[in-house]
Amino acid sequence: MSETLVEQSAPRPVRELRNVWIPLSDGRRLSARIWLPEDAEDNPVPALLEYLPYRKDDSTAPRDALRHPYLAGHGYASARVDMRGSGDSDGLLLDEYLPQEQLDAVEVIEWLAAQPWCSGEVGMFGISWGGFNALQVAARQPPALKAVIAVSTTHDRYTDDVHWCGGCLFEPMLDWATTMLAYGARPPDPEVVGDRWRELWLARLEGSRPFIEIWLSHQRRDGYWLQGSVDADYAAIRCPVYVVSGWSDWYRNPVFALLERLDVPRKGLIGPWGHTYPEQAAPGPSIGFLQEALRWWDRWLKGSENGIEREPLLEAWIAEPFAPGKHASLPGRWVAEPSWPSPNVEIRGLTLTAEGGLTAGAADEAELAIRGLQTAGLDSGWIFSVDQRAEDGRALSFTTPPLEERVEILGSPRVELVFASDRPLALASVRLCDVAPDGVSTLITRGQLNLAHRDGHESPNPLVPGERARASVRLDAIGRAVPAGHRLRVSISPTGWPRAWPSPEPVRLTVVAGASHLALPVRLPGHDDPSVPAFGEPELSTPLPLEQLGGGGADVSVSFDGQTGRTVRSSSCSNGSGFRLPDGLEYKHGETNTFSIVEGEPLSASVHSEHEITIGRGAWRTRVRARADLTCDATTFRVQTDLAAWEDDDQVLTRDWSFEIPRDHV
Repeated sequence: MSETLVEQSAPRPVRELRNVWIPLSDGRRLSARIWLPEDAEDNPVPALLEYLPYRKDDSTAPRDALRHPYLAGHGYASARVDMRGSGDSDGLLLDEYLPQEQLDAVEVIEWLAAQPWCSGEVGMFGISWGGFNALQVAARQPPALKAVIAVSTTHDRYTDDVHWCGGCLFEPMLDWATTMLAYGARPPDPEVVGDRWRELWLARLEGSRPFIEIWLSHQRRDGYWLQGSVDADYAAIRCPVYVVSGWSDWYRNPVFALLERLDVPRKGLIGPWGHTYPEQAAPGPSIGFLQEALRWWDRWLKGSENGIEREPLLEAWIAEPFAPGKHASLPGRWVAEPSWPSPNVEIRGLTLTAEGGLTAGAADEAELAIRGLQTAGLDSGWIFSVDQRAEDGRALSFTTPPLEERVEILGSPRVELVFASDRPLALASVRLCDVAPDGVSTLITRGQLNLAHRDGHESPNPLVPGERARASVRLDAIGRAVPAGHRLRVSISPTGWPRAWPSPEPVRLTVVAGASHLALPVRLPGHDDPSVPAFGEPELSTPLPLEQLGGGGADVSVSFDGQTGRTVRSSSCSNGSGFRLPDGLEYKHGETNTFSIVEGEPLSASVHSEHEITIGRGAWRTRVRARADLTCDATTFRVQTDLAAWEDDDQVLTRDWSFEIPRDHV
């Protein structure tokens, strides 16, 4: 273990403990970095834990340096621990959110609480994986864990993660599996583990397995997904929970579920940002979230009567209209709700009409049919999608007259669908858009449902071709203002590539207008709370002095081959870019993801994902590369994936896997 003083402006001087080993009961050790007040042995402080597989000493080091020293300077021992099988820790990382991961964390919390510089009180926080396991560990009820902050987390690993969305094979699944195959193959650092690094690395490489196999094998919401899903038993969480997300992040639905179902002191925050901490928000505006976090920790770990538990349950950003495309910041304002569900939000029903309208009244029934284009969805992936008019034209679209008054949407819209399909397996891709007076259509939110899952994700049932059925399609939660004079538009398609893997056969979907409707959560005017806090400006610790390596940059392209009818969407981030840390360690990560499909041929769908990571210092150079391809026929998914590793220019390992998995009502 090494120890250094941290230069920063904070109430208390901070020292950093590097290469701390935390022993586990099975003889393994986890590697940690800990920042704490210089005088913590004389004046013990609560401990905070961030627990991840993302390597504290390289890939997340720049991010960690911005917040852990800050928290330490304000009276906490802030620990960043590499999970089993990652970074410099012992063992193997075999999958996401395993019981072993949670049990290890319970031991880490017990170890932290027992240190002479700790008061015995512990909090846990994190974003994404770290937000997930903060809730999962809280459900294990370690005695010293007194509160958590979970950013970009989930309550349900099946419905609200990156694997199965609405029972459809979700766009990020192969990319994330390939990412984790590469992540798990990265070597430990010789400067931390010494000469054992190569032995440990080879064991890690030999023990690697592609997570895609098990994810693809569990196509229903079964026990595999329930493990680690806190909605299986909300009552197991007994400590206060602060849950945070952003409208540009796909983890926003859990905020509402957790606020509604947890029975502990809790607080929710949803801003305009994407998958990032709110003090580094993109799109902005960012906020001084570390100050808010300190208020939470001070209340529950130090007993400070600062009143945070009496503030509104939910603080949310209501975005004003913005043009399609990327934005550095979004217009809007903060609102507050005393509870969730909120008495200030009512559900308004709008009926889909035979004429393609949306009306507040009843309408005659009529059957409207569409045979979806396989490329429908290419322009409507996320909140910053391009003008949706072309996508609207490729779907069945239903539009209101110009609104007579402003409407503010807050919550999860639903489309209650009465439909029929000419095939036993089909899906519905649904978008809600804001149509401006000039005709520009901007995505508000969207959702999708495998219609074989219309009665639940546990026991799918095929459709009876031609027979009417009902389904409720949840759209992702959103906070958005739609001004008077604008129109709302619902668009429905039986295709949504690449967000949803296509049904085995082309589908003719019939929507029953007059019987189908949009359920819209509308925030009533006149309920702005004067107590909504004015968030401070972001505060962070001094950034690490990084040396940027290479230009790199991201690129997205779409191409169409007129002879074959194949459309290809490719996104890439160059491996030529990266950074060098102050200790000389260099880190680079490049990736490519390609989605390909032929019009009229859903079985032509294919995805290729590739990740390459280079890590080195001085004469020590390593590189790992993971690749995967996913294809299908009418009954089977097929995966080809491989892993290779190099030390200097010498290949030290190559492995490949090939497996077939039956399609289960997908």
